[in-house]
Amino acid sequence: MFPAANPQPAGAARAPLALSRLRLAQCVLGLVLSLVVLPWAQAQSMRIKEVAAVQGVRTNQLTGYGLVVGLDGTGDQTNQMQYTSQAMNNYLQQMGITLPAGINPQFKNVAAVLVTAQLPAFAQPGQSVDVTVASIGNAKSLRGGTLITTPLKGVDGEIYALAQGSLIVGGAGASGGGSKVQVNHLSAGRIPGGGQVERAVPTGFLGGDSITLGLNSADFATASRVAQTINQAMGQGTAQALDGRMVQVRAPADSNARVAFLAQLEELRMEATVPMARVIVNARTGSIVLNQAVTLSPVAVAHGSLSVSISSTPVISQPNALSTGGQTVVTEKVDIKIQQEPGALIQMQQGAQLADVVKALNALGATPQDLLAILQAIKAAGALNAELEVI
Repeated sequence: MFPAANPQPAGAARAPLALSRLRLAQCVLGLVLSLVVLPWAQAQSMRIKEVAAVQGVRTNQLTGYGLVVGLDGTGDQTNQMQYTSQAMNNYLQQMGITLPAGINPQFKNVAAVLVTAQLPAFAQPGQSVDVTVASIGNAKSLRGGTLITTPLKGVDGEIYALAQGSLIVGGAGASGGGSKVQVNHLSAGRIPGGGQVERAVPTGFLGGDSITLGLNSADFATASRVAQTINQAMGQGTAQALDGRMVQVRAPADSNARVAFLAQLEELRMEATVPMARVIVNARTGSIVLNQAVTLSPVAVAHGSLSVSISSTPVISQPNALSTGGQTVVTEKVDIKIQQEPGALIQMQQGAQLADVVKALNALGATPQDLLAILQAIKAAGALNAELEVI
């Protein structure tokens, strides 16, 4: 006979098991919440390099006038574009070829173009940049053409790069017998790496004991958070917000240390600020863009359309066959119809978010052009809590 075990209450045996299950559930719940909250927190933060850039470190615009040769008879009609003939004659003279006086050749395979490029920051002589070529004459196509050496100048008139190479035109076309088929644009193209830098643009990157960060958009909250983030990571007094657009940062004087300092600074993450509520309206295309901060105050909107159609039918009155002295009279029968569709009255609640605003406006069944007038009326009524900008 084995000795009898000490009797225990049934609840006491289940308590440790229930407690372990509860702890397991809490751990799983905490893991799930961490997986959910972590992406949300990352989505609500951004790096400093995404909201600001070092002032003075920027690209520079270059432009030049050049000639594209080797076209298949699709160049400028030089009898109409005199500058194309003049530029080609000047180029031939530089090559040691002088045309006889009185001869005006027709360069059907040549087109006058403007060449543009962007000189990146810190670009050094010998590096390559992409260039864009666009016709300024009446050339039908630049496809298959080659740009001859073209100097690219800055706003100061100095030459910073030279462009040359074969064009890549993202289009095609054919014509014959009065018919024409064209896909995309044929009078502009690009030359990847077609520009070679000849002169570097001096920058004040290494000058002084501090640098200035310029925000992409003026916002006092963003400027304050950028300065706070830098001071928390680099030490108090490192950054100072000058205004809503600029933040001054103390930086090492040594070039290697300054580059490493900025590389670390740009990767710092800061809490994202809520953007200014803004509605962008393009009156030319009818495009409307609303950001996530747009809200509404209580407002009721009714929309209906009014259409007027006028049609005229000619009516001819002729005299009888045996009548004398009769005349044929031509009159018009005009039919005017006015049709007005009923408009639904929709009430929008206070604090409606972007999704509610879009849903309510779509329920009106209004066209983009009608939405322009509706948004302007809501703004005039003081119910649109956003800045309405028409471009």
